[in-house]
Amino acid sequence: MRRIRLDNFEQQIENDADRFVPTIGDDRKRIEQILAKSRKSRNINIRISEHDLEQVKQRAVREGLPYQTLISSVLHKYVSDQLVDERAIGKTLQLIGKADV
Repeated sequence: MRRIRLDNFEQQIENDADRFVPTIGDDRKRIEQILAKSRKSRNINIRISEHDLEQVKQRAVREGLPYQTLISSVLHKYVSDQLVDERAIGKTLQLIGKADV
């Protein structure tokens, strides 16, 4: 039998597998509903300036993504509060640095 070599993350999952408890009843149903909803997608039409669309397409090429995927990703990050404004973070860090002086 051939042994599969696991990386550290995979080995940790394997080590902890016996500690996981299956989800049953209402909790399982709720989780399945959330997963089903997250897998659904809808087509929408939006108006966007040609300049912005061109910028998005160029950025998508640099990221190696289709531009629609990039737009979807940015929207998801925005609505889930994961979109980060690096300039705002920089300003905050500068203020914190000045406060420590």
